[in-house]
Amino acid sequence: MKVKNPYSFSFSTALIFSFSVSVGYFCILYSKYQISDFKTTFYIFGVALIFSFILLQSRVKNFIFNRVRQIYEDVSLLDLNSLNKNIITTDIESLSREVKKFAEDKQLEIESLNEREAYRREFLGNVSHELKTPLFTVQGYLLTLIEGAADDKEIRNRYLERANIGVERLASIVKDLDMISKLESNELNIQVEPFNILEVVQNVFDLFEMKIKKKNMVLRFDKLYEFPIYALGDPEKIEQVLINLIVNAIKYGEFGGTVMVSIEASGSDKILLKVIDNGEGIKKENIGRIFERFYRVDKSRSRDQGGSGLGLAIVKHIIEAHKETISLESEYGKGSTFYFTLKRA
Repeated sequence: MKVKNPYSFSFSTALIFSFSVSVGYFCILYSKYQISDFKTTFYIFGVALIFSFILLQSRVKNFIFNRVRQIYEDVSLLDLNSLNKNIITTDIESLSREVKKFAEDKQLEIESLNEREAYRREFLGNVSHELKTPLFTVQGYLLTLIEGAADDKEIRNRYLERANIGVERLASIVKDLDMISKLESNELNIQVEPFNILEVVQNVFDLFEMKIKKKNMVLRFDKLYEFPIYALGDPEKIEQVLINLIVNAIKYGEFGGTVMVSIEASGSDKILLKVIDNGEGIKKENIGRIFERFYRVDKSRSRDQGGSGLGLAIVKHIIEAHKETISLESEYGKGSTFYFTLKRA
């Protein structure tokens, strides 16, 4: 909307007022004395115009400035120190733009708060569900034993073993939640030092030697690396990243599949590490949320296979704590590639 300049308003109003005074003076002079004094009438018109313009402009400027000042005081996000009397009162459009920007920012803030509230509700629901499932499982086995099943040695041992699995899952969820909390609050110190990334990857491969045999899978490098590759980072935390990524690849990988790790240069001062699998892949609509806490692509299947649902969220936080980035490329039905950068040592 185009806002009229106060100078134009004052001048047009003064012009009308001066014209009215001059015409009134001329009419009175002519009707009473039958005199047509155009020269005096013109002088009166000029004086009235100048006087009324100055008076009106001064009053209008003060009126607008005081009103604008009140708006700035009422709207806490507008900086009162930025209020310039000359600018505001001669070009009130600047106020309109600033108020419009304020309204847009408030709208974005409201939308952000609504998104956070929705995320908070979803997160609390997921935490409740993740904790409830193993907790009720443990409670059920223990109640059965208390009610008399403990007398049967075979049943007792089987139920205690199952209850222990439930307790381990609870402990895993609590441990992962604690780690994410520390990562988000910067309480989990990252000890940056040079380390051989090939050695860390090989250690992770060794951890899953028995697990991949059950699925007839293969864990391997993409090629033979003849020399060590040194990176800068926290070797323990990067090992945790690789463990979580490879666990995820094994969990969703096909029987007889392959999980492959490649390391390559990324620019002059970084390395790019990829974890590649030929599993079921991820649909496009799920890729954007894959690093969210407790987000599962296939909820029923994921929970059957265990895990806290926090693995990829932890991965993202650890990599970001190193001031690096992690990304995902996936094609449904063909497999996925997670890749992240580290500084070269």
